[in-house]
Amino acid sequence: MQIINNYFRERVSMVYMMTNNEVMNQIIAFYRDINGMLTFVGAYPTHGRGTGSKEVSTATANEGIDPLASQGALTLSRDRRFLLAVNAGSNSISSFIITDSGALVFMDMKSSGGAQPNSVDVFGNIVYVSNVGNADNNFASNITGFRIDENGRLITPIPESTYSLSTFNAQPAQVLFTPDGSKILVSELTSNHLSVFHVNRRGTLTGPIVNESYGQGPLGAYFLSSGILLVTEAISNALSSYSLSNDGILQVISGSVQSGYMTACWVVTTRDERFAYITNTLSGTISTYQIDPNGALSVVGHITSTPSGTAPGLPMDVRVSRDGRHFYTLNGNQGTVSVFNIQDDGSLVRLQVAAWTDIPYFGSQGLAVL
Repeated sequence: MQIINNYFRERVSMVYMMTNNEVMNQIIAFYRDINGMLTFVGAYPTHGRGTGSKEVSTATANEGIDPLASQGALTLSRDRRFLLAVNAGSNSISSFIITDSGALVFMDMKSSGGAQPNSVDVFGNIVYVSNVGNADNNFASNITGFRIDENGRLITPIPESTYSLSTFNAQPAQVLFTPDGSKILVSELTSNHLSVFHVNRRGTLTGPIVNESYGQGPLGAYFLSSGILLVTEAISNALSSYSLSNDGILQVISGSVQSGYMTACWVVTTRDERFAYITNTLSGTISTYQIDPNGALSVVGHITSTPSGTAPGLPMDVRVSRDGRHFYTLNGNQGTVSVFNIQDDGSLVRLQVAAWTDIPYFGSQGLAVL
């Protein structure tokens, strides 16, 4: 028990990103000051391997950007004590304790229960990871469950907790608990399905209930506190919103509201949930959507991830700071993090493009803000 007693004090503010390096995957840590600006402070090995710039599936272009084709490759526990990372190159997941200084302490690594894990989420002591599969098993996809103990160690997979998706080769893009932890949603990039599982008391699941995505290429997903679901559509270049019933059925609220740019992939909201931000990766832009109280969506603005006149950054993973003042996005073609101030009207003001290395780094994926 002594190991965890040191980590209950108020922590500094941090931003973490993942290199996904094929030799040794690492977590890159930035200190975040009171104005949201970032300073590189260190790198922490996951003791697993990433894929580098290699894509996890032949279904997506192998251009070195977004190799895991997923949201949630790097995830904080809801109590902000633990950080979880996928190692798609060594078929494993890693866990860290976050100390009060923001430094990471490696705790555990376990097989992911499948091939090429690309997204992970945790609710309480239950962890689920999505596995894309590989060419040798015809890209057999699944999700697999674990428990995490109070010291951040991953316990052997929950018995009978590996579940197939809507089809054997439905490429998962995100595994995500609902706000109350009663269900899990899996966005399926290649089948255009949104699969919903019920979480049982023992941590096992029932399902999936298979829902059709309104648009093509569902990738990133985000639940509002009300349970309304937002889903990006990488092929439709759009964002959709849904209501979710107790039986796992999704009903469309706003269907495929297009951003006007290419490849809508990641999504997050402001803390008051009045606005959503999506990254249009191949266009190098971030779009702002207004969210009405009933979940209806409308586009209200756009901004480039990096300043004009500089090397264009292609934005991927996104997060908002806990105080709601700052928005962060990972530029997948640079390995940099763009920092923005969030205005009262939801618009973004760019503050910084933070780097941890002097040379552009391809292959990084995953972002977490403490």
